[in-house]
Amino acid sequence: MNVARIYAVVLRQYYLLRGSPTRLLPLFVWVMIDIVLWGFFSLYLGSVSSQGGHFVPALLGAVLLWDFLTRVMQGVTMAFFEDVWSRNFLNFFATPLRVTEYIAGLVVTGIGTSLVGLLAMVLLAWLAFGLSYAAYGAALIPFILVLFIFGMALGVLGSALVLRLGPSAEWLIWPIPAILAPFVCVFYPLSILPLWMQAIARILPPSYVFESMRGIIGGGEVPLQNLAIASAMALAYLAASIWVFLKVYRVAVRSGLIARYSAEAVN
Repeated sequence: MNVARIYAVVLRQYYLLRGSPTRLLPLFVWVMIDIVLWGFFSLYLGSVSSQGGHFVPALLGAVLLWDFLTRVMQGVTMAFFEDVWSRNFLNFFATPLRVTEYIAGLVVTGIGTSLVGLLAMVLLAWLAFGLSYAAYGAALIPFILVLFIFGMALGVLGSALVLRLGPSAEWLIWPIPAILAPFVCVFYPLSILPLWMQAIARILPPSYVFESMRGIIGGGEVPLQNLAIASAMALAYLAASIWVFLKVYRVAVRSGLIARYSAEAVN
């Protein structure tokens, strides 16, 4: 892959964000709303919970991490949608740009925007609620990387769906985090779920992350087995999503669909 071409994709997104406050503002506004809302909710529940000091960091930390995964996914898909909405997608591939380089550019853009959101969330959670991630220890870093990778996989897969079905299919993409949330055990342990939901949860990397984080907050050791399983699954999902995007792109080119890419109804 050519690094200069990947940089060109990222640079376009940078100029879009720099020149439009309406694109930049959501990086901060929504994460702040989530942290403030769930922060006070956590404080209230913590005051009536028997778990004492463990409850607030466990719940608020889970909210922050799940919101972070969502922002990673949206960072990738929004970069793709910008090219769709501006009818700029075909212009990229009138150049020597490879599709793998384009995907790499989307991923780098998603990483950058999600890091901005993560820093804003961590800072606000610390200033408003005194939430310190020291309780999670160094294990937090690899688990965040797992969420990073899985979020990128969802973003690439969502972009592939829109490429295949058309811009009007974007409404299929936004609900994905909400659909997954009940299965990945953000707010409750895996054991609460019925067996059929547990089976689905075990094939989703975030469920291992949140189960492990709750155990660490409760004084347990770092579950290296969970980390290894979650990491392997996240990487597999990312590789599969890239494969799907490449396959969809080839089909779109061979069928001529890419040449008549417009906001038509899903068919």
